[in-house]
Amino acid sequence: MNLMMKSFFIASILFAPFLINAQAIETQAQKEIRLQAELAQVLKEQAETEKILIGAQNQSASLKRDILILDTKIKAAQLNIKAKNLIIESLGKDINSKKKEILSLEERIDRGRETLSQIMRKTNEVDEISLAEFILASKDLSIVFSDLDTFESVRASLKITFEQVRDDKEQTENEKNDLDKRKNKELDARAAIESEKVNIQNDEKQKQRLLTASKGDEKTYTQLLAEKKAKAALIRAALFSLAGDTKSISFGDAYKFALEAQKATGIRPAFLLAIFAQESGLSQDSTFGKNVGSCYLTDINTGSGVSTKSGIIFSNVMKPTRDIQPFISITKALGLDYSKVLVSCPIASAGGYGGAMGPAQFIPSTWVLYVNRIKNALSVGIPNPWNPEHAFVAASLLLIDNGAKYGSYTAERNAACKYYSGKACSPKSVNNSYGNQVMVKADTIQRTMIDPLQGL
Repeated sequence: MNLMMKSFFIASILFAPFLINAQAIETQAQKEIRLQAELAQVLKEQAETEKILIGAQNQSASLKRDILILDTKIKAAQLNIKAKNLIIESLGKDINSKKKEILSLEERIDRGRETLSQIMRKTNEVDEISLAEFILASKDLSIVFSDLDTFESVRASLKITFEQVRDDKEQTENEKNDLDKRKNKELDARAAIESEKVNIQNDEKQKQRLLTASKGDEKTYTQLLAEKKAKAALIRAALFSLAGDTKSISFGDAYKFALEAQKATGIRPAFLLAIFAQESGLSQDSTFGKNVGSCYLTDINTGSGVSTKSGIIFSNVMKPTRDIQPFISITKALGLDYSKVLVSCPIASAGGYGGAMGPAQFIPSTWVLYVNRIKNALSVGIPNPWNPEHAFVAASLLLIDNGAKYGSYTAERNAACKYYSGKACSPKSVNNSYGNQVMVKADTIQRTMIDPLQGL
């Protein structure tokens, strides 16, 4: 095949048009309009239901009021399920369409790479022949100049093809990022549906108890209310464990600190409490680190230290170039002796250094980055990593920076993974397990500890 024919072949590969089914796009567009209209109606009904719920909650405690609240909550949950199902339906074909676009782009990239290889091989072949040899080998001078023009067109095609491959790669990455966002949105919707199903089941059970009580007298309702208050008191008094050799506090105090953090950052209390529950649980889990808050720093030059539990000497309790000076500054400002303040020991299986401080398990160099923001949030002079109230706000600020401010299931889960490892959740890594466990804990805390306190 001569150079001119190859040029035509390359052009046909490079500039082949993509066929688009206009009717399919029109049908999809019509469906989008319908789904958006249905979703708008559901959202309107949700807003109206929320107003009814707020009004009912502001009424004085009574059997009638509590039944109204449960009825309204059930309706709100059902509407939310309907809204999320509409979102999933809307995303379904869109996700498949994105997958096809990505596949098409990847095929174009593969074709472009093959075209580049062909052009470069032919370019090398021509480069190896001197101009004199090329002219002498040709009987007709007009063919010589024709071939030279063709060769220049090949060089031009090489540039065009390279730019096309580069643009296709960039577009493919953008499409993949967009697909990930859509998949996360679908995952968020499915998680919300499952959560609302459980809410409906629990609210229906409570409603049946109240309806049964309504067949008796007001004394029966008063008894139920007293039981609810007694349960709430037990929840508030229950001990809430904290990491970093910090004494346990009551759940009532922990919830109060979480509410303070919510005012400062917008973080969901159940999610923040789940982070602390997970961190305190790590001390009992050999997978994640049984040495939380059990080491002293003994050498400020090397960063070595000793475990108070095993007596083992660690060479990497704290990273000298990163954390030792901030640690000394933090403890000095608080009037503490750095050599008598417990920090986390290094985890052999995880590699790296220890040195994490207090309930939030911040390393010193990270803590100093948040000092001013903690001061502003709590109006305190010197933030203390070992003070639970300060630690709660610090953790919430970090989680917000990690993306939890968006409040969705995937946003919180990824923020939890980043809190543990600095990286978003990924299926094959340990931090994925951490994120999953946090989300399970958040759901349990919300249902069994926070919800029973509402309205009391």
